[in-house]
Amino acid sequence: MIQGLSHMTFIVRDLDRMEALLTSILGAKKVYDSGDQTFSLSKERFFTVGDLWLATMEGDPLPSRTYNHIAFKIEDQDYDTLLGRINGLGLQVRESRARVEGEGQSIYFYDDDNHMFELHTGTLDERLKRYALGR
Repeated sequence: MIQGLSHMTFIVRDLDRMEALLTSILGAKKVYDSGDQTFSLSKERFFTVGDLWLATMEGDPLPSRTYNHIAFKIEDQDYDTLLGRINGLGLQVRESRARVEGEGQSIYFYDDDNHMFELHTGTLDERLKRYALGR
């Protein structure tokens, strides 16, 4: 049976650039760096974000940008600070989709390898309650 999420792996051209994104925006802590060794397919680094294990591996970027993304929960008061960090790294911020009041705020941004990330202030319970009210 599924017990939960084990880890997520991002294939990136530049491990250092992705490390800067993960540590400065998500507050990730690096827990492993393979250096020139390759136990897996290529050089890799492991990070923790809260209880989540994120892996990065050196390789070719995604061919295009889509709406597929991973969303991280943030607090309302951290929104502007995190947006500043994203802009400080020169990452492309995607325009947010239309929202209804009470759904929370989101920052969508792409890394240099076409992965999209979302920083979201709401919760599933809040969204379901708001959607139950209708438009």
